[in-house]
Amino acid sequence: MNIHKFGGASVKDANSVKNVCSILKSYDKEQLIVVISAMAKTTNALEEVWKAYLTNDSSLSSKIKIVEDFHYGMVDELFGTAPCTIRDEVANVFVELDWIVEEEPLDDKSYLYDQIVSLGELLSTKIVEAYLRKMDLNSKWIDAREYIHTDNHYREGKVNWEKSKAAMQTTLPSLYQSSILVTQGFIGCTSENFTTTLGREGSDYTAAIFANCLDAESVIIWKDVPGVLTADPKLFPDAIKLDDIPYAEAIEMTYYGASVIHPKTIKPLQNKKIPLYVKAFLAPDLDGTCVGKKDNVKFDHPIIIVKKNQKLLSISTKDFSFIAEENLSEIMGIISKHSVKINTMQNSAMTFSCCVDDDDQVEDLINDISKHYKVFYNTPLELVTIRHYNDEVIQKIIAGKELILEQRSRSTIQLVLRNKS
Repeated sequence: MNIHKFGGASVKDANSVKNVCSILKSYDKEQLIVVISAMAKTTNALEEVWKAYLTNDSSLSSKIKIVEDFHYGMVDELFGTAPCTIRDEVANVFVELDWIVEEEPLDDKSYLYDQIVSLGELLSTKIVEAYLRKMDLNSKWIDAREYIHTDNHYREGKVNWEKSKAAMQTTLPSLYQSSILVTQGFIGCTSENFTTTLGREGSDYTAAIFANCLDAESVIIWKDVPGVLTADPKLFPDAIKLDDIPYAEAIEMTYYGASVIHPKTIKPLQNKKIPLYVKAFLAPDLDGTCVGKKDNVKFDHPIIIVKKNQKLLSISTKDFSFIAEENLSEIMGIISKHSVKINTMQNSAMTFSCCVDDDDQVEDLINDISKHYKVFYNTPLELVTIRHYNDEVIQKIIAGKELILEQRSRSTIQLVLRNKS
């Protein structure tokens, strides 16, 4: 059995859904589980719905309508405008959204985030699976929340591996032997049957969870790039494709923010020695990149990872005492409480500095940590990580920019940069 994962770009419009169908037809002799993300920018749009709901913004209805119009338009293009079952199923998802926003917002913003934003994956998988059946592929829609069990850590659900494995192995083998199973990325479920999400862009991780629990032969992630590249080709046109990457290198790359693969994806595959292929959905016959089949790979070109929209926090004690172990423990506890990920950090005698994504959770973190510490921050910044660096590429990266912070090891350098005004 093999796992295929399609991201939002691969199902962004009707023609893209038809392309997914074409790809899966070429694998129809295999046993498949297909993991699909929300369509196009639906996650972003639902995040806007969530924000409007929390703030009682008058734009809430119009923001919901944007999501509705997009998905009903997709149904029209793929199935026509006559009444059909899939239109009713899509309508039922939006009824669920209406029920949520009719109530007054609760204090737990992360819980509400998961209940609202997770609906994007339900919509995409229902539409795609219905289209596969229309095109005579023997497919079946399954709810990932019945199989991926998590704790109550909303927006970053931690997987209960034993419970998830038992649920999958009890039911799924008899299903994928006779049908292509289509399920959602990004989402799971608590023991109380509340929806959780696995972290932003977590659909790759979903594929790895299914693969690990079911001992899959391989995972294929379909992207809008020909494989894993040495850099983002939009920023570095001379980026080249890597044919093979060892698990360890892939883990390092994703840890530092390489967006082509979700950070949590590799380890569950490495534990079972399941190879991961990254391939282009617009050129499915090309080889792409294979992660995990070769251990000894020489990297002749630096690998550059850029994270934009960064905020550098500088934290010090209010009484000007040293930052000691007990301070660091408390600071880390507060950061963890707000589910903020540290992208790089550095401490001196008086200050602890860390670079984080400048998202909606950081403001709450700053307010909380300011109760006990002085907090200063710089933004907007970018964080550039270079694996297998050399002086030439470092100078190229920092040219015309102000270097705010640097961290260097034998194989990796991280640079926090600001554009010179």
